[in-house]
Amino acid sequence: MVVGRRGRRPAGSGVPLTFEVIAETLRERIRSGGLLPGDALPTQAVLMREFGAASLTVQKAMALLKQDGWALSRPGKGAFVADRDHVAGDADDLDGPEATAPAGGTLARVEALERALAEAAQQIADLRARVEVLESGGGGGRGR
Repeated sequence: MVVGRRGRRPAGSGVPLTFEVIAETLRERIRSGGLLPGDALPTQAVLMREFGAASLTVQKAMALLKQDGWALSRPGKGAFVADRDHVAGDADDLDGPEATAPAGGTLARVEALERALAEAAQQIADLRARVEVLESGGGGGRGR
């Protein structure tokens, strides 16, 4: 798909700019299940070819998706579909204006990070307990 619009949007125009079209297309792929949480998003080069867009235009589209909580970056690996609270098949959640953005956006990302941090802290506590048991000689007799 090649989008012919470039530059600034005329005042009062409802015509989306190219970066908005790219972002909405990717949102629709996520909503429809074509892209699932954790899936890699198309690379910048792929999106540039698909939409006939410049590098900066694709970067703006990706920044918009990340800002709205639809995508996240993994340094050195690329951009990925973010986990969302609502699954694309929930008809009750797709009727209102909030249907175009992931529930919670930044709040959902913060909560996910807090859960991951709590899990990591628990794993550290478990490992510390195992180390204490091994250091005290109570290794359970395995391999002896």
